[in-house]
Amino acid sequence: MSTGRRNRNGTQAPNQIPKWPQLPTSAPDLDILGDQVTIHPGPPPRPETLIAPSEPTIGSDSDSATASEQHDRITTKNTDRNLVAHMARFRESPLDFLREVSLHVSGTGWRAYDDVIGAQPIFYPGFSDTMREAVMSGTMLQGKIEELAERRVGVEEVLQGWRVVAGVGPGEIAGGGQAGGEREKKGREWLEKRRTRRKKELVNSLHDVAERMVDQMICKFESKRFIRGAYYLCTQLLTRAYHQGIHVSSEEVLRLRAFAEQTAAKKQSIIFLPCHRSHVDYVSLQLICYRLGLALPTVVAGDNLNFPVVGQFLQNAGAMYIRRSFGDDVLYTTVVQTYIDTLLQKGFNFECFIEGGRSRTGKLLPPKFGILSFILDTILSGRVEDAIICPVSTQYDKVIETEGYVNELLGVPKQKENLVDFLSASSILSLRLGRVDVRFHEPWSLKEFITQQQERADISGQIDMNKVNQSEVRTRLLRTLGYKVLSDINDVSVVMPTALIGTVLLTLRGRGVGKSELVRRVDWLSERVRGKGGRVAHFGGLPTAVVADRALEVLGPGLVKLVEGLGEDTYYAVDRFQLSFYRNMTIHLFISEALVAAGMYSRVRQGGGPENQRISYDALLEQVAFLSQLFRGEFIFPTQGLSVNLDRTLQGLEEDQVIKIDRELSQSGTPGKITTIELTDTERLCGRENYDFYCFLIWPFIEAIWLGAVSLLGMTPPLNASDDDMWLDNKQAQDCAQLLGKTLFHQGDLSYFEAVNKETLKNAFERFEEEGIILVAKGAKAAKGAPKMKLAPDWMPKRDDRTGKIKPQGRLWDFTATIAQSRREGDNPCEEATVSAKVLTLADHVCKVLFETAVPASELGAPQRQREEAAKSRQHKAMQTKSSRL
Repeated sequence: MSTGRRNRNGTQAPNQIPKWPQLPTSAPDLDILGDQVTIHPGPPPRPETLIAPSEPTIGSDSDSATASEQHDRITTKNTDRNLVAHMARFRESPLDFLREVSLHVSGTGWRAYDDVIGAQPIFYPGFSDTMREAVMSGTMLQGKIEELAERRVGVEEVLQGWRVVAGVGPGEIAGGGQAGGEREKKGREWLEKRRTRRKKELVNSLHDVAERMVDQMICKFESKRFIRGAYYLCTQLLTRAYHQGIHVSSEEVLRLRAFAEQTAAKKQSIIFLPCHRSHVDYVSLQLICYRLGLALPTVVAGDNLNFPVVGQFLQNAGAMYIRRSFGDDVLYTTVVQTYIDTLLQKGFNFECFIEGGRSRTGKLLPPKFGILSFILDTILSGRVEDAIICPVSTQYDKVIETEGYVNELLGVPKQKENLVDFLSASSILSLRLGRVDVRFHEPWSLKEFITQQQERADISGQIDMNKVNQSEVRTRLLRTLGYKVLSDINDVSVVMPTALIGTVLLTLRGRGVGKSELVRRVDWLSERVRGKGGRVAHFGGLPTAVVADRALEVLGPGLVKLVEGLGEDTYYAVDRFQLSFYRNMTIHLFISEALVAAGMYSRVRQGGGPENQRISYDALLEQVAFLSQLFRGEFIFPTQGLSVNLDRTLQGLEEDQVIKIDRELSQSGTPGKITTIELTDTERLCGRENYDFYCFLIWPFIEAIWLGAVSLLGMTPPLNASDDDMWLDNKQAQDCAQLLGKTLFHQGDLSYFEAVNKETLKNAFERFEEEGIILVAKGAKAAKGAPKMKLAPDWMPKRDDRTGKIKPQGRLWDFTATIAQSRREGDNPCEEATVSAKVLTLADHVCKVLFETAVPASELGAPQRQREEAAKSRQHKAMQTKSSRL
């Protein structure tokens, strides 16, 4: 079994702007657990264990030291990871508990939070008033209020006939001579006064509205005593759930502090852009910044979290509340832009989640460009000279919300956040969920990034990046920025032991796995992660078997169960759907290999000898290109291009002895162009375990895109449709695809229940829209909040005129068949054509309900009442037709 150690991830080197002295590459991890700050130094992990050998640790700070001494002074102790204690609990040690509370409230030592590294002071009485005044006096906001008031005055002038009343409208001036001129003059004076008075009223009204928006939005760093208590409370709660604390890299922390000092001197902001998997993300970065003496960032949060008690608490700890959707509210949009401008102009640190919402699947979501576009506009417009971007990765042994995520992905409506649910979840706080790992990518200058993109565009001649006011240029720049941040997050992400366990269990062909084989595969996977340039979490020199036991304990019997009474301890996945969340934390490292394996599967699935399973390079390139196009929104691919990435991936798999490559020989006898690819004899002898590993990673996603395509076949209009041009509800269409998937899974025609998850199906429908397979009407063209969709005419399947069944032919059928070439077959041993006919019939049956609420093209965009009347008319005709048949 191959265990290559080369870095073949093919990603670009991170920007290093500005340049800072490089710290040793063997810098240790730093563990924050309650009051304890412990550094775990050590060389890179040994091949035979999951983690680095034990080294001397660096102990916690004493309470008597000053804040700066606390950050700089370290004391070496010969102790191991287990000696790091929790914060004191009242039941266990009431005196120590009261002492710790007293220290936090009084602000002893580092808890004072006085020597903060930041451009501006925070946590003082009057902070909110100062910020509110700064935002409300912003030039952009004042200009927008004036513009909106002026526009409204113009509308009212026409609607209410002010000119007619004033006698200055066309044909309204009676008489002539001096008397007529005087009347016209007085009329114009009256009109101007009316305009001025009304505009002033509107300006005052809009000013009040904007001020209420600002007050509800801005964070309120008012009380240092509050933040001391908040730090203590949040640390207590967090370490009850994550009993092994928060871990960060000492190298990254020291580098971050160096950047923070430089940016504070320049009055610039650090913009933290973390990934988002849990509500705990809000807390963990704030705790780290507080403990290390960095100015807390203002954190963008959805207003769904602004519920009683908790909402106010978060706002006083740094939350900035915004609406989930701005709609057409230009005043609200301007308020958000002005607030962000104010924060960045004054050098306040800032934080927003690059993915927008929490990832329910475990892997990174595509970037959301809303807040990112505000930040980019601030720099491009010159309102702020520069800001420093710091991508952040937050990983968990176990995410608290995964059970809720599974319910949402299976179609259960998301419950609105409220205090009752928050308090009822308190039992979670007593769980032992392992640890949180936070990693900081090297910060880089946003202005320098923009300059680099302009220079690269000039070299390639693709687009003039100097014309940043053009929509096309801004969109491209924004996408490049978003995906660079995601790539940087992946580069520094740590693979947790639970992710290793989840990945191993879901990439084995057997029902379960013995303990020794589980440990062997975890070791193998750890080496593969490192070989791809990834990181595996350190665990203080413990052997892999012990780390695996701890990971299994954290996952719990609800996800992974031990079968006792056998010849060897055997584990199997109980909840594969929920366990896929942890598997997806590793897939980004192997996506290139997974696509190659899936491309080869179109031949491997045929069986027979090696010659029958051999695939040509051109056929493999075509299938990999097809799959890459489908998954371009699901995964982040290397930027070197498809052919370069494919050749590099094939070379790596060849060196790992997974595949054998045949090449043409040049006249000089040197290897030339690749002709064919096949599995090696070595790989076949080991039961294809390495090849299968890559296939099992990508197959659930191929199943999902295949399921979405099959559901589209079922959306072919019936023969008796009153109108061939029928628009279906887009959300209902996705719900039908999910229902179809659940049915196929339980009937044995779908291998992975994870394929029916709502998020992946939603992404599949977005790909279909981008490919032009479906047409989607949104906004003014459809009912508000209910986009409509239909199959594009050139993708529409045909029905048999006699039977009414969908014909297995056409462009959409061929598209679905191409996906199926790389798909793992279901459990039914039926001949493929029979299974296809059954699946097609079921898709037609499940999706038939969509046409009961379909909207004809003639009614698309009509008022709601008109659509309802038309729907009632169609239902009445349908009932009459049914009655006549009876």
